[in-house]
Amino acid sequence: MTAVLDIRPHSTADVPTPDARLASWAARAGAFAVDILPGAGIVATMALLALTAPADSWARWVFTAVAALTLFAMAVNRLVLPAATGWTLGRALFGIAVRRGDADLSVGVLRLTLRELAHLLDTLALLVGWLWPLWDRRRRTFADLLARTEVQRVGRPEPNMRRLVTWVLIAAAVLCAAAVGLGYAVVYRQERAVDQARLQIAEQGPRIVEQMLSYGVDTLPEDFARAQSLTTDEYRPQLIAQQQAVQSAVQNGEATANEYWAVRSAVLTMPEVTPQEASMLLAMQGQRGTNPEDLKFITATVRVDFDKSPDGQWKVANLTVLKKPLMNQAGQ
Repeated sequence: MTAVLDIRPHSTADVPTPDARLASWAARAGAFAVDILPGAGIVATMALLALTAPADSWARWVFTAVAALTLFAMAVNRLVLPAATGWTLGRALFGIAVRRGDADLSVGVLRLTLRELAHLLDTLALLVGWLWPLWDRRRRTFADLLARTEVQRVGRPEPNMRRLVTWVLIAAAVLCAAAVGLGYAVVYRQERAVDQARLQIAEQGPRIVEQMLSYGVDTLPEDFARAQSLTTDEYRPQLIAQQQAVQSAVQNGEATANEYWAVRSAVLTMPEVTPQEASMLLAMQGQRGTNPEDLKFITATVRVDFDKSPDGQWKVANLTVLKKPLMNQAGQ
């Protein structure tokens, strides 16, 4: 038999193309999203919460530490794991890897670091660098061109990678949710409580001081008892001593009525208002005496510190006279 040599040209479909092993743009984008987005979400959440937390609070340190650990984990995933195992989390899921384009060799940590930094060029060029693989013959970004790398398909995805990625995404979501909950409990709820305390003091503080300082001769026991109920246990003895001096004047026939009202008030920001403590300045005016001919008008400026009692009532913790009372005879 005579052998027949088939010299017909083969179909080009049977001949593998040079870029058949190059990773597609979609696979690269998916791997990058898996590697970056969960960590970026955690870092962004922690950064926002850290900025809203008080500067000296433990919550700010916790949020900052979690953000730093997340950045470290992202760096290990993108720089160390590829050099040690050939994979990142996202690339293992899509079955791709970064290789040296000139020798088809694995890439070391230094070259991977250079490649990650060079991605800034991809971004600064109006994101054109990220789209460059769509028309580049070797499907390279600007970072690949600079680092002399390319991304290749190296086999099927690693077993159980989909499950691992799912757990990573769930863990990232849970961590962000827990951080937001902690931020609400430590920061937002605290700020709401402080704002509420400031509003309460602005409204109730002047009335409390007016009632504590005002009294009438005919209703002296009731007025003094009311005034004592408006003070804390620590400040009450100081008020009682002042009341005893007034009672002695009553016995000598020298006591007279006192009536005060606040004309101006301002809640102090230093020291800071807390849900349990606050301070305010008060410009007081009043009158002393019962006989219209002997009335004396009074002006004074005081600083008052308030504490909230266990039953939720604001009480005077201290009263400091900043400007001594000035008394003018009626008609002067």
